[in-house]
Amino acid sequence: MSTKYRFKNTYRIQLRERDHPPPHVHLTGGGLDVVLRLDPVEVMMGRAPPLIIKEALDWVSAHQTQLLEDWQRCYP
Repeated sequence: MSTKYRFKNTYRIQLRERDHPPPHVHLTGGGLDVVLRLDPVEVMMGRAPPLIIKEALDWVSAHQTQLLEDWQRCYP
């Protein structure tokens, strides 16, 4: 598991090894496990407060290219 981003001292965006397609990351922390799809960037599964989702989606959107490259490295 690789943490790509931390925010509000509680939440993390993680890329998990040995995961499943489609390309995605997990928003975790504070009892959350939300799956965020990388292309298109959207909530795939789970729920969280709207402001937390917004911050996570904004960050993933800004780093989408790198996250997709990281995904391809893990899952060629």
